[in-house]
Amino acid sequence: MPEISRRGESMPASPIRKLVPYADAAKAEGVKVYHLNIGQPDLPTPQKALDALKKIDRKTLEYSPSQGLKSLQVKFRKYYTRVGINIHSDEILVTSGGSEALLFTMLSCFDPGDEIIMVDPGYANYLGFAKMAGLSVKSVVSRIEDGFALPEAHEFEEAITPKTKGILICNPNNPTGYLYSVEEMQRLRDIVQRHDLFLICDEVYREFVYNGEPYLSALSLAGIGKNVVVVDSVSKRYSECGIRIGMIVTRNEQVRKAVLKFSQARLSPPLLGQIVAEASIEGTEEYSRECFEEYKARRDFFIERLNRIPGVYSPKPEGAFYTVASLPVDDAEEFCKWCLTSFRYHAPDSPYTYGETVMMAPAAGFYTDPEMGRNQVRMAYVLKIEDLSRALDALEEALKQYNSR
Repeated sequence: MPEISRRGESMPASPIRKLVPYADAAKAEGVKVYHLNIGQPDLPTPQKALDALKKIDRKTLEYSPSQGLKSLQVKFRKYYTRVGINIHSDEILVTSGGSEALLFTMLSCFDPGDEIIMVDPGYANYLGFAKMAGLSVKSVVSRIEDGFALPEAHEFEEAITPKTKGILICNPNNPTGYLYSVEEMQRLRDIVQRHDLFLICDEVYREFVYNGEPYLSALSLAGIGKNVVVVDSVSKRYSECGIRIGMIVTRNEQVRKAVLKFSQARLSPPLLGQIVAEASIEGTEEYSRECFEEYKARRDFFIERLNRIPGVYSPKPEGAFYTVASLPVDDAEEFCKWCLTSFRYHAPDSPYTYGETVMMAPAAGFYTDPEMGRNQVRMAYVLKIEDLSRALDALEEALKQYNSR
């Protein structure tokens, strides 16, 4: 039998999905599993978008242009104008989700063997995309005791070598929920300008900022317009993860030309997804406000209740809908697996005959060095408050039982 590629062998498994078989087995037994492991919003997609899908009147579902429908690019430009970002519609390329946007950006900006600096903990799939593109990842570490604030400038400077070509951040951050301040973004700007690097910024969670502080997009940083590539998506903004529509936004014409060639190779982004996305951008302001208020309420409840569990600590996230928490265990992955395979919570008021349990993402997979974050988990507060409450009750009881074995 032929062997698979070394690339395939070394691809990191997703910490978000690697425990899915255990969760599926528990659910097959009738156990209620509360999914805190994945950022799949439970809020409905805008009705306006669903109506557009139902009313599609085409005799042929054709290819779209490789860079996306022009009408969608124009709508995206209007969206960016509304949030204070001046961009031309031709500076926006539509992709098959934010994931493809990240991969195409790496393939367009870097050569195999180039180095990219990432902030740990970071979105786990960044490591997979870097592996696909043949990049070497250098990391600077944000620390839970500092609330996962951006590391100091000297830590970036120490990580830069002659092979370094870019820095990748997520703002607001997945997995920590940290919001980079104006000062921190300007610190990054200075480093990027000094070393003439690319700054790739994942801004998928731009709408979810809870502390009232101004949000500074990388596209608004002065003096580095040609260095910045922003990756964006409608997945979380409109609860449309399944339509797979993202975008690359950059004022760098050479990057856009390169991205377009990769886009042409995969032909076109999803036609039906683009139709749904286009219907979502205008006339949904009330929907967006209601979603924001719901996530803020969930954040406030979840973090306060989480930090009441003995031995558990989570900084209060100021954006997105995630947090990284430390647990009173030595190996969070083993604990998460045990929760799915061996633990069943039977609360007196539980409507679930076979019990309840909780699924979390072990945080070690969000670090470049898998020995870091061994006692941490990433949790997404994307469930209604009633379910979050039951999930945290289950977690508290699970920790008691696990540590008293």
